[in-house]
Amino acid sequence: MLAELSEDATAVWSRTRWSKVGLAVSATVIAASAFILWDRLHDLDIDRVLAILRATPAAHVIAAAAAIAASYGMLTFYDWFALRTIGASHVPYRIAAMASFTAYSIGHNVGATVLTGGAIRYRIYSSWGLRLLDVAKLCFVTGLTFWLGNLAVLGLGMVYVPEAASALDHLPPWANRALGIAALCALIGYVAYVQRQPRSFGADRWQVTLPGGALTLVQIFIGVAELSCGAVAMSLLIPAEPHIGFVTLAVIFVFATLLGFASHAPGSLGVFDAAMLVALGQFNKEELVAGLLLFRLIYYVIPFALALMLLAIRECWAPGAKPERRE
Repeated sequence: MLAELSEDATAVWSRTRWSKVGLAVSATVIAASAFILWDRLHDLDIDRVLAILRATPAAHVIAAAAAIAASYGMLTFYDWFALRTIGASHVPYRIAAMASFTAYSIGHNVGATVLTGGAIRYRIYSSWGLRLLDVAKLCFVTGLTFWLGNLAVLGLGMVYVPEAASALDHLPPWANRALGIAALCALIGYVAYVQRQPRSFGADRWQVTLPGGALTLVQIFIGVAELSCGAVAMSLLIPAEPHIGFVTLAVIFVFATLLGFASHAPGSLGVFDAAMLVALGQFNKEELVAGLLLFRLIYYVIPFALALMLLAIRECWAPGAKPERRE
């Protein structure tokens, strides 16, 4: 299975070009995060963190796990929506759910999500007649859903609580509010653009017909719902005091998630955590670290283990499955 996934990854990698600028950005974000973690955590009281973990109410952990399960549930609709967009409506939801869950769970932890997630999707969807080109189109649509959701959450959040982003971007509130307004205007403009007539992206065989206005609103809803579930889980795991508004936390959570995404670090390890430590500096350090550790366990580690088991079971169940080519 690993050998075949490696071959699939090589095929996807041949279609993916990593720019020097992108690598430089990743290295810079990781280096800055490492410095922040050392500065903030070199005197961390480990024993107190462990005591806080043991004292965390089980109800909070269960509720956070349910919110994260809902988040991964919304992620399955990324693939479901994308399959319908590229014309692969013959693929059932259960297959889309399995491909989405395994691709995102493993991709989140291994890093380089475009490569790892694309390889896993190709491995699963090729049995249903999708070729590498189809999977590339599908990944484009899922990526579009991701960015539309992020744009909506950050746009609305930065307009409503512009100071929330200031903790990370160090811009004055008025500048963040202006950026939020610009993001919402871009979002509205895009919806109007695809609403007026059928639009496409790419050329020749790589062309993808973009969803229309109504379907784009569905895309935005899926993205916003997935991010909101993750923010709910985080709100249940961080300290209760001092109080922080949910919208404020959602903006910080999305900002930290995007920094982790930009770093391409496995599991956003260190990058997401450093961003949260900086933005939530008003919280007790040990209590916040305990919450971040629980979030990482529930959001990253457990789904990763489940995805590996699910993928292994699939390979053992149908090792000789033949691809069903589409007409």
